[in-house]
Amino acid sequence: MSEVLKKRIRDHEGFVPKPYLDSLGKATIGYGHLITDEDNFELDKEYSKDELLKLFEKDFEKAQMGADQLVGHIQELHIEAKNIVTEMVFQLGTMGVRKFKNMIAALEARDYHRASLEMLDSRWHAQTTNRCESLSKIMSQCA
Repeated sequence: MSEVLKKRIRDHEGFVPKPYLDSLGKATIGYGHLITDEDNFELDKEYSKDELLKLFEKDFEKAQMGADQLVGHIQELHIEAKNIVTEMVFQLGTMGVRKFKNMIAALEARDYHRASLEMLDSRWHAQTTNRCESLSKIMSQCA
């Protein structure tokens, strides 16, 4: 299942082999990797897909850990709901998804329809409408 999730994230993120500014003006590379001070990317250099795929794998692991922090305590949570939270953490970070308090509360109640509506009631929906709506639809189908 994680390979399907990884592919969906890569498809949503797209791939750019050199640093660029994302829709929020943040320096990014590869499959949506947010460039930090610890990274050593040269602005005009193009990097190999293999190198950036390794970086994606690290980012994916961090996203899984973040999702575990947020919803790992919920017993019998639908696997696709957990996958959606993982993808949200990949894009928004653990702290960003932590702000979706009503969505998390809905997931705790296993109310996937309400969780899907809470996803749409966000700035995230305005920023990445297609991705949010796609994931919201999947969430609603978990019921």
